[in-house]
Amino acid sequence: MLTAKSLFQEIIDDDGAFQLFCSIAASGESQGGWENARIAALVAPGMRDLTPKITRHGADEDKHGRIFNALLRKRGLEPVPVPPDTDYTMLLERRGIGLAHDKLRRDEPLTEQDVVVYLAHSRVTEERAAAQMRLLVKYFGDHPELGKAIRMICADEDNHLAYCHEELLRLARAGHGRLIQRTLRDSALAEIQVYRDVSLAVMRHMGGILGWPKPKAAALAAGIHGVYAYERAAGWHQMISLRMPERLDALGGPAVPAPAF
Repeated sequence: MLTAKSLFQEIIDDDGAFQLFCSIAASGESQGGWENARIAALVAPGMRDLTPKITRHGADEDKHGRIFNALLRKRGLEPVPVPPDTDYTMLLERRGIGLAHDKLRRDEPLTEQDVVVYLAHSRVTEERAAAQMRLLVKYFGDHPELGKAIRMICADEDNHLAYCHEELLRLARAGHGRLIQRTLRDSALAEIQVYRDVSLAVMRHMGGILGWPKPKAAALAAGIHGVYAYERAAGWHQMISLRMPERLDALGGPAVPAPAF
């Protein structure tokens, strides 16, 4: 039977598929780490109280990139180039979602609007990341090779999502509510399309590595299109809601190191 667990198990059991999976994950996390580091360096003067949390956000994502690369090394594997059609972060940027890398490379302070856009974009992408990591923990949290790593990353992603909710609600009370809602909506509608396209691309690449027969590949593609149809009709609303998290100040303090990796 074709399930999310059996699909991940296939990828984990095959060195080539695992190599691509970890390479894509490490690349995305490293890009996120760089983005957050630049935002922390350029944060709007009136929002510098956020600098330590943005820095922590970036440090966590850098750590996740190192963890995925360490998982490769434990198998004696090296990272492989990430196919452009699987580069989630860059595909979102091309749609104008989030802060452009061009802007972040300049040494010009960001505006308060830029910081609001960053947080709203992060709230959407962290919703996806947290859901994916919870799924992996559900199925492989006790895995001898992966369990510790994915539990650690999952806890961090939950903290990142809580941070976005708390800070966006604070900024909404400060008068940024309309910009927040507009940016959340635009980001969510673009993200579900990019996620569909990236998922299809990843499945194509994995299918080539694992030799999936055409009926299996077609069934997986149909499932991805089905998820997109649901998210396009209604699921995206979950990505734009805001609620005060149970854990406040989730990114207060320094990043939690990962000495085992």
